[in-house]
Amino acid sequence: MALSDLLGELRGDAQFMANVAAWRTQPALPPRFGEYPAGLHPALQSALHQRGIDRLYRHQAEAVQAALDGRDIAVVTPTASGKTLCYNLPTLHALLAEPEARALYLFPTKALAQDQLAELAQWRRVLAGGPSLRHATYDGDTPSASRSEIRQNANLILTNPDMLHTGILPYHTQWAAFWLGCASW
Repeated sequence: MALSDLLGELRGDAQFMANVAAWRTQPALPPRFGEYPAGLHPALQSALHQRGIDRLYRHQAEAVQAALDGRDIAVVTPTASGKTLCYNLPTLHALLAEPEARALYLFPTKALAQDQLAELAQWRRVLAGGPSLRHATYDGDTPSASRSEIRQNANLILTNPDMLHTGILPYHTQWAAFWLGCASW
């Protein structure tokens, strides 16, 4: 069913409309674009083109530039608005520019982490031949036999709050090299 049909049905439902205080339709706005941030790693610019991303939305360009400038950022935009690029680009930039850099992505659910793992796999494919992107999940499903290797070799780890508190922080001394890499950028 098309969205317009669904909205028409809802608007024609007296019982539903009795609970609606106001019904407004906002006209679509044209997208606002920005340039690739100054200093963005050339391999990332090439990878963006390979992935069909020839320009960034303005909020993405501004967020990435702020992060590259060393400023803290918070991005609050609707679902499917491109927030992932706002943190992936600065992180990948650091990992490409500094071989010892490390990053930890914290997601509230395993499902979100798995979605992002798939996204990172796409980046890994288009960045092939450059510095190695070694990403992995570290959660309750990670085999015990793999945890030491991930801790020692991954430069981007995806986890969740539960694992952070039960499987990472209590063993912080085993994570010293990883934490030092996180602090490097």
